[in-house]
Amino acid sequence: MKQFKKLLLVTVFMLGVVGVANAQKIGHIDTSKLFQEMPETKKMKTELEKMSKTYRDEITALETKLQTKLKKYDAEAKAQTPETNAKRQAEVQQDATRIQQAKQFASQELQKKEAELSNPLILKAQKAIKDVAAAKGLTYIFNSAPGGGLIVFDKGIDIFDDVKKKLGF
Repeated sequence: MKQFKKLLLVTVFMLGVVGVANAQKIGHIDTSKLFQEMPETKKMKTELEKMSKTYRDEITALETKLQTKLKKYDAEAKAQTPETNAKRQAEVQQDATRIQQAKQFASQELQKKEAELSNPLILKAQKAIKDVAAAKGLTYIFNSAPGGGLIVFDKGIDIFDDVKKKLGF
């Protein structure tokens, strides 16, 4: 009799848990795809590409100038004193160091600019996702993008198109 009561209690409990689990509405969205399709992302990429080209052009000019200097110094090396050649070698080394520093600076500035431009877009997308989830009565939204963590979206509702509409594209 005790076992029957325990079995009945466990069965009732399990049915309750299953009922609660079924009441949860789950949705999913590919946030990577959403971010890529946002019009602001295209503008951001254009701005970053322009900035990157500017840095690339400046660095290429420095490298060309260094190559020209190297050729000149190599051609004149035999006619110069050892002290002059040593000074020139140090000068070339400094120029090479400056170029390396310019590359690092450009990379850091591009990363800063990308973060500066993308953070507001991420916040905008998150707000739209939350708004659509609330409007649809969804309890959980899973990120179905590759590497998005736990993904349970086979039976969920894809809200991608609704979020796009909410964002106006």
